[in-house]
Amino acid sequence: MMKTVQLKRRASDRAKKGYPLLVAGDFDRAPSLKDGELFRVVGSDQQMIGTAYYGLQNKGSGWIISKREETALDVGFFEQLFGRAEAHRGALRHDEQTTAYRLFNGEGDHFGGITIDRYDGYVLIQWYSEGVYTFREQIYDAIDRVWAPLGIYEKVRFDKDGKYIEKDDFVRGTRGEFPMIVLENGIRYATNLNDGAMTGIFLDQRNVRQALCETYAAGKTVLNTFSYTGAFSVAAKMGGATKTTSVDLAKRSEPLTIEQFSVNGIDFEQEEIRVMDVFNYFNYADRHQLTWDVVVLDPPSFARSKKRTFSTSKDYPMLIERAAKVTAPNGLIIASTNNASFGMNQFKEMIEDGMKQARRRYEIVEQHTLPDDFRVLPKFKEFDYLKVCFIRCMDN
Repeated sequence: MMKTVQLKRRASDRAKKGYPLLVAGDFDRAPSLKDGELFRVVGSDQQMIGTAYYGLQNKGSGWIISKREETALDVGFFEQLFGRAEAHRGALRHDEQTTAYRLFNGEGDHFGGITIDRYDGYVLIQWYSEGVYTFREQIYDAIDRVWAPLGIYEKVRFDKDGKYIEKDDFVRGTRGEFPMIVLENGIRYATNLNDGAMTGIFLDQRNVRQALCETYAAGKTVLNTFSYTGAFSVAAKMGGATKTTSVDLAKRSEPLTIEQFSVNGIDFEQEEIRVMDVFNYFNYADRHQLTWDVVVLDPPSFARSKKRTFSTSKDYPMLIERAAKVTAPNGLIIASTNNASFGMNQFKEMIEDGMKQARRRYEIVEQHTLPDDFRVLPKFKEFDYLKVCFIRCMDN
């Protein structure tokens, strides 16, 4: 018999409208549940809302995954779930110019706590709680049935026994050879599925890189800050940029950026790659009166170096100000953040604050959120974490 858990009134109202995430404060009485345990969710009026699984992660305590009473999550359940997700990605499935994209986006595809990405013939699963990880064998089998990949890799990202763990591993099938070359809008990117948290390319920025490549890069100089593997630099160069400058503090960024240029036949020795703190580089650029036609800002939500800490929620206006000072007249700033703690309107306020400090007039000429394969629930835009604004400096 499944346990029944009652929600408080406010949480009950949200859940009835389709909000799937459950947090500790939602429960009328603290439940006694194990990771991966299924339970019935009822509202404050005792009416059935659906079935959830228990799984502690940074977002909450579990997810409502069905409006029905599910007694078991077997292979057939996940096969149907993944089949419905696949039906929403038909255009990408038939796009020979793009071989890396998201196949399943957690709560956006009606099962929170897991994402599944395609990398050419391989699949990468990311697990965000020990609760969802208990269903791994059923999920592996369903992936084989729906997508029939050459092999499956996984990244495990959750607390276990009070410690945050992050590991990646080969699961089944045929092991891949790395770096694995994937295509995105016809551009080649080198990726690794078993070498740390990042694969070499952030798939959620596909449309932003395409816009840079096709509309804004030709004949321009481009500064790519927080560049890591240099994906934006490659997109800019393939779009006709005259020169790119890639800046990142990580020592690995230089060889990884060289690799990305090389797989596209770009002479990396003609580009500039700097391994240094971005803000120190801004100081260097100020001293030497350097400017660029396009400046790309895609910082992590939080970063710490020996001399400073950076948080997008507090420091993004300052970052905009520094970027504006090295942006050429009538130049463009591409400002991006994946911080889910604030929305697009607040992000635009940060941009306004920074541009005022820099004393630059501007207009936002283009903006982006998550691409279609990163499905989000239409009623709950807070799950749409990506915010990108193309900011034109107006100097005429």
